[in-house]
Amino acid sequence: MKSDLHIHTFYSDGVFSPEKIVDTAIDVGLQAIALTDHDNILSYQAAKDYLKKEHKENKLEIIQGIEVNTLYKNYEVHILGYFMDVTNSDFQELLKVQQQARVKQTKEILGLLAKKEGIRIKFEDIKKQVAEGGSIGRPHIAKAITNAGGTTSVIEAYSKYIHDDSPVYVQRKTVSPQDAVEIIYDAGGVPVIAHPHDLDIAESLIKELMQYGLRGIEAYHRKHTPACVEYFSSMAEELGLIVTGGSDFHAPNIMNGQIILGKNFVPEWVYDKLVEEKKRIDMA
Repeated sequence: MKSDLHIHTFYSDGVFSPEKIVDTAIDVGLQAIALTDHDNILSYQAAKDYLKKEHKENKLEIIQGIEVNTLYKNYEVHILGYFMDVTNSDFQELLKVQQQARVKQTKEILGLLAKKEGIRIKFEDIKKQVAEGGSIGRPHIAKAITNAGGTTSVIEAYSKYIHDDSPVYVQRKTVSPQDAVEIIYDAGGVPVIAHPHDLDIAESLIKELMQYGLRGIEAYHRKHTPACVEYFSSMAEELGLIVTGGSDFHAPNIMNGQIILGKNFVPEWVYDKLVEEKKRIDMA
């Protein structure tokens, strides 16, 4: 089945609504998508309702997904989750903790920006950049700094203020990847490590996270070269993990006017293996 298992909406740092993602997925011929917003699951129901109302005849499958932002020894580690029972109390608590951490971090950064740089931004200006209840984060702070005239571009805002060494940056107090993996797994979900190429400790961390229930590696990703895909696919095979993949879509590619949703080549068997893994977890 032609799938894209890593997509963001405006409930986190994507620019499209869930409805627009559904339309686009159908336009590019996808048969299954997973909406994986950072630290929240709000886009799923909106997408499902829209599909039922506007595209009754279409068989697009929308998978319940999430991308949990975690910290481990100063590394930012992203954990994808698929098919979890979102009513699970520990999973609900995870969402709550992550959202509170985002609000606290943002308010502390805004306080330091005003005090040290004279850049005054209201918290509401950050909040209104995402859909109601969505996840605020660094891209929204960077945009607000630029809108307030603090920098001439979002890229400049990142390089001056939104990094660990900036005097106004505060690191978010997130859950650990071990906790995220365990909570997703215990909620009946399939936990997968996202874009592992970003981590120079990927192999040792993957082996450790397997003890907490890690079941997959995102080998197919738009940042991964063919050699990288091969490396992580081989690692997954050796460790008995499944391989997943997706475009990690946030916005259309402005440079060439392309929508890159689904353009990242994910083999059709990837979806089947994910579904098989979910069945295996349910039977365990």
